[in-house]
Amino acid sequence: MVRRSSAHIGLLVLAASTVLAPVAASAQDVREVMPAAALSSPSRYTVNAGDELDVFVWGEERMQRQVLVQPDGTFAFPLAGTIKASGRNVSDIAMELRERISLNYRAAPPDVTVSLREATGMRFYVLGKVRTPGSFTSGTAPNILQALSMAGGTAEFADVAHAVILRQTPQGQVVEPVELKRLLKGGRSLDPGDLAKPLPTLSSGDVLVIP
Repeated sequence: MVRRSSAHIGLLVLAASTVLAPVAASAQDVREVMPAAALSSPSRYTVNAGDELDVFVWGEERMQRQVLVQPDGTFAFPLAGTIKASGRNVSDIAMELRERISLNYRAAPPDVTVSLREATGMRFYVLGKVRTPGSFTSGTAPNILQALSMAGGTAEFADVAHAVILRQTPQGQVVEPVELKRLLKGGRSLDPGDLAKPLPTLSSGDVLVIP
C-alpha cells in the first residue's frame, strides 16, 4: 500500500532528500557493484538508460554504429525507427531490429548483432542506518535484501520496521513501506502462496531508507 503523507514518513522523505544530494555528488561515496554474471554473460544483462550499444548489421557498413540509450530507455536506428531498449537484453533488441529492417528488404534481411559497449548499470541509493550508505549500481534490479546487503547490512539501532522506498513516478514522488523487519526475521512462511510472492525490487533512481 502506497502512502504519501504522515508525520513520520514526511521526516524520512525530507532527510533522504537532504542526504541524497551530497551522496550522489561525491565520487568517494559511490560504490560500483556490477554482478559478475552481468559482466561474464552480457547477453543476460538488462540494458539501462545511459548504456552504450554497438549495433552491427552484416553486409551493411553504413548501418554499423554506436548508440546511446536515452533517458527514456530508447534509441533511434535507421530503417527501424525508435527502439525500446531499457529493461531488455541485447539478444531481444537485435531480434526486434532485424524484424523492423526486414520490411525494407525483398530478400532475406541481414543478420543484426547488438553488443554492450559500456554499461552504466542501474543506479539506486541506500541511506539511513546501514553500514555503508551511498549510491550503488547493479546490472539487474536488486530486491530490497540484495540492496541492503550491498550497503553492508543494517547498523546499530536501525528501525527496520519503518523502512521505506522513495520512488519518482510521472505523478511525483511516492513512499512505499516495505516489510523489511518481517523479512529479516524469516517472516516469509513456507506456504507456497507466500513464497511465490516476489520480494520488492528497486528501480533506477530509487532510494531505500532505513531510519
